[in-house]
Amino acid sequence: MHKKLFIPGPVEVHPDILAAMATPMVGHRTKEYAELHGRVTSRLKQLMFTDDRVFLATSSAFGVMEGAIRNLVGSRCANFCNGAFSDKWHDVTLRCGKQADAIRFDWGKPVTPEAVERALATGKYDSMTMIHNETSTGVMSPLAEIADVMKKFPEVMFIVDTVSSMSALKIPVKEMGIDSCIFGVQKAFALPPGLTVFSASEKALQRAAGMEGRGYYFDYIEFAANDDKDNTPSTPCISQIYAMDKQLDRIFAEGLETRWTRHRNLADYVRNWVMSRGFELFPAAAVCSQTLTCTRNTRGVDLAALKKKLGERGFAIDDGYGKIKGTTFRIAHMGDMTRGDLDGLFSAIIEILPELA
Repeated sequence: MHKKLFIPGPVEVHPDILAAMATPMVGHRTKEYAELHGRVTSRLKQLMFTDDRVFLATSSAFGVMEGAIRNLVGSRCANFCNGAFSDKWHDVTLRCGKQADAIRFDWGKPVTPEAVERALATGKYDSMTMIHNETSTGVMSPLAEIADVMKKFPEVMFIVDTVSSMSALKIPVKEMGIDSCIFGVQKAFALPPGLTVFSASEKALQRAAGMEGRGYYFDYIEFAANDDKDNTPSTPCISQIYAMDKQLDRIFAEGLETRWTRHRNLADYVRNWVMSRGFELFPAAAVCSQTLTCTRNTRGVDLAALKKKLGERGFAIDDGYGKIKGTTFRIAHMGDMTRGDLDGLFSAIIEILPELA
């Protein structure tokens, strides 16, 4: 039995997308592939509001997140950490042999513009990383305000993970001055995992060109050289790119403003529902994610049992991540999800909760 996915990724994939992945294969060095690649990257630039280079990598997002470290971190990196995945990015930075400091926030709290300014004003850093939407805690940091601070430090590479936020709300990459914006496709884009999109500003490409030890697979300069030919350095996941092409058709047919409004409304709907059932939000309401809701288990529900019983009814939720596993649960509301999808899940939870009392 298929479990309908309400986890923070992968999320449910529309049948049209699965059908697109069955498109007959083409050679990746052919004119046919170049046309597909160029069409996809040009529309991604439109969605991201940038004329910077936009690349396609056959990888999970963390592959490119590591690549960004190898390409863009020179003297020292400030890793802003407010959850499990931003903590992991700091660990990856150190594993790449780079000098780095973790600027930490309590789980459930956002990265703040004030903290970014304090750290960068020391002059110690030539790069910074942050996760816009920390899925482990359901916190969305104020990216626009942080971007305003970053404009005071043009020598610092602004590297942002928008893995679970891109396409769910407006993120104008060029206007914000993001040097490398990275996101996977299995969350708000609602594609199967395995493809990552990332941008590179001219400043980022200049930094990468002078960086030793940046490797090959995620070498920004290799990507730029191949981008000139609407291609990739290594064989790409062509079926995934057909899927992206189809999803971009669907996204622009829905309309960006409509899509952003739908995500915002779904987020409000889920938050109101969990609070109406006697639960509390894990983050403050003002910094809650627009793509998933992380809820405190204030009712003391056996979340493992709830998760199991929901699975038996064909639904999948997440019973917390990392050090807040079992004390929180997460419900995703992103991608192609509708209010009707959520109503089905909520009805099942209402049926199950008395069994767990």
